Amino acid sequence: MDQNSYSEITPEIVRLANMSRDAGIIDTELFTKYDVKRGLRDLNGKGVLAGLTNISDVRANKIVDGVQIPTPGQLFYRGYNVEDLVNGFAKDSNFGYEEATYLLLFDKLPNSEELESFKSLLAGYRSLPTSFVRDIIMKAPSNDMMNTLARSVLTLYSYDDRADDTSLPNVLRQCLQLISLFPLLSIYGYQAYSHYHDGKSLYIHQPMPDLSTAENILHILRPDSKYTPLEAKILDIALILHMEHGGGNNSTFTTHVVTSSLTDTYSTIAAAIGSLKGPRHGGANIKVVKMFEDMKKEVSDWSDEGQVGDYLTKLLHKEAFDHAGLIYGVGHAVYSTSDPRANIFKSFVKRLSEEKGLQDEFALYSLVERLAPEIISKERQMYKGVSINVDFYSGFVYHMLNLPMELYTPIFAIARIAGWSAHRMEELANNGKIIRPAYKPIGVDRVYVSMNDR
Repeated sequence: MDQNSYSEITPEIVRLANMSRDAGIIDTELFTKYDVKRGLRDLNGKGVLAGLTNISDVRANKIVDGVQIPTPGQLFYRGYNVEDLVNGFAKDSNFGYEEATYLLLFDKLPNSEELESFKSLLAGYRSLPTSFVRDIIMKAPSNDMMNTLARSVLTLYSYDDRADDTSLPNVLRQCLQLISLFPLLSIYGYQAYSHYHDGKSLYIHQPMPDLSTAENILHILRPDSKYTPLEAKILDIALILHMEHGGGNNSTFTTHVVTSSLTDTYSTIAAAIGSLKGPRHGGANIKVVKMFEDMKKEVSDWSDEGQVGDYLTKLLHKEAFDHAGLIYGVGHAVYSTSDPRANIFKSFVKRLSEEKGLQDEFALYSLVERLAPEIISKERQMYKGVSINVDFYSGFVYHMLNLPMELYTPIFAIARIAGWSAHRMEELANNGKIIRPAYKPIGVDRVYVSMNDR
């Protein structure tokens, strides 16, 4: 097979795909008949209870007189309200991602000595094996940085003499190394692609041991390594808000599932990356940015509620943008009244928009935030409330930071690797059974027919 035909979809493949589709379709009424929770969620969006965790808590409702009542969303890391953590880090003028990582892994907020020791440990691990950039990252660069990241993680297995050791000390060592290396793997992968495919200059800046994760991301990404304090601080907050979200989100549940088979850390994290890559999970903020770019072209007056509302209605009617019938960044599987991460983010986003002179864009986002839930509730049958989610503002933040869109989802991974690591440790510490839910077969038994009689 030559290179030109490698990706070709032939008529025969289309015919076989249609056969496979027809073979796979299941009558939707059967899911109700057998009480199967599609997506492991009920009609109200509540997840099927599949495990226990001490790491984080997502709260979106309360029980009053036996009835579940939607409430403003709250997110807790190891019992601490994330809003309190972010405000505390801001008050102390600290970069909080490393401190929050310590909290997720070890169930306590570090004192100053413990934090400095932990940051030094991470800085010591922030170094790739000799020639890894040249031999791995620079070879066959991909236009998808999540695939590049997963490939790099799997390749690191070959450099680890204790790759298959699933003892807790060794897994912690591997996780800390990956937490430290994710920024390098992601950004170097982007620099390689940008150079070889787009003809741009190649920059491979070495990380600085005295910089935070957020500062190092901007340092190694930008040609001049320069950034403002507000830029670094808001990126740090973005990492904190994305680093953990309960055991049931798709990529973290993947981490639990794959860990339960007792496979190695690199295979586990690569599987989580594959999950996060999906546009229904980590890729959502890219859709938000592209949707707003289309909106800004189609709506002549961004402050006109009628024009903006008409565009949002067209989105739901599949008459605008990608014709998917969705307003991206609005709605969440768990939250209904509000997503606390979006609420926390908004005030910082406003400050950054003022620094960048993008107040009109921020005003448009704010208008859509107000109008979209009203329009959705009029157009769609709602089983629970709807509000903006963290993806609504995160893409706008990355746009204001001049981050390439190819890195939006990898930055999510750079944040979430801390949560994945905590959940992998938790799964191993409890030595649970391999995770194996049931699927009910609905096919009928058939008798084998010989080739000549088919």
